[in-house]
Amino acid sequence: MNADLIDVHAHWLPASLFHLPSGSPFGSMRDKDGELFLGDLPLSIRTEAMSDVNAIIADMDAHGIALRALSPPPFAFAVNSPSEDYINEYNSSLSKVVADSSGRLAGLGLTRLDDAAAAQRQIRSIAAAGVLAGVAIPPVLRGESLDTGVLRAVLRSAAGYHLAVLVHPMQLPRPEWASYYLANLIGNPVETATAVASGILGGVLEELPDLRICFVHGGGCAPALLGRWSHAWRARADVRAGSSTDPRDLFRSAYFDTVTHDGKTLDLLATHAGEDRILCGTDYPFDMAEADLPGFVEKNGLDRAALQRNGAAFLGVGTRTAEPR
Repeated sequence: MNADLIDVHAHWLPASLFHLPSGSPFGSMRDKDGELFLGDLPLSIRTEAMSDVNAIIADMDAHGIALRALSPPPFAFAVNSPSEDYINEYNSSLSKVVADSSGRLAGLGLTRLDDAAAAQRQIRSIAAAGVLAGVAIPPVLRGESLDTGVLRAVLRSAAGYHLAVLVHPMQLPRPEWASYYLANLIGNPVETATAVASGILGGVLEELPDLRICFVHGGGCAPALLGRWSHAWRARADVRAGSSTDPRDLFRSAYFDTVTHDGKTLDLLATHAGEDRILCGTDYPFDMAEADLPGFVEKNGLDRAALQRNGAAFLGVGTRTAEPR
């Protein structure tokens, strides 16, 4: 099997950090007889798949993946506290894993989400170290999204230091989504679409044209809603107050991964975003992951060379610098 695919969406967390940041809304992760739990909730994941780098590399070898970007599971986002020690330990551990991987792994680390200035200092430190490709962040935070507050400051700083940003939903619970895994099946796509909309309509992508940002899970609901956003942008002054560019055009300035679980949905995404904005993703090792990435690529007629170019461009392979613009 050719090992040429670049997976930008995969997760890793060392067992030493299973306790998660202080104030985590999910409790702690734990191992039970080799299976991973979030509090009392089984995650349907073998513990080693999340925490053992050798298991991760073995999965890559089995599925033709040349390079995999590891990021924290969304439960590890420090959304309710500074948790600077936790964040720094994760970034240091991830940096070592990347440095020791002989070029097989890249890393997207954590940053503080409680204070814009502190987040900017951490991003500057990540850039200066020159090991991690960027950071992972949630799409919504304390009732805000990418267009305001800490998240917008993180995006400005990441763009300034030429770092990539992966936007990953947190599967936030709501009463109407308590059954049937709806917090994931509906919640994750809605969280992601909220971030895409706020980034577009809030003028973030217009302000930061060189920002390398990827919305996972194929952008969630966003591809199906883009026409509605564009119509409203033309029809309503309040919708176009934050941006002077049609949403259809700004949509093409972001990256999106292939985790759509459906060829027709992927076709719609590619139509809106363009071939050069589609990245391979797996969501390894979660139960909603695309287990056979080469099969998905082949079945849907995706250009492997283009996917490789796009993944390298998003991760900034060979182009990273610690100097801000």
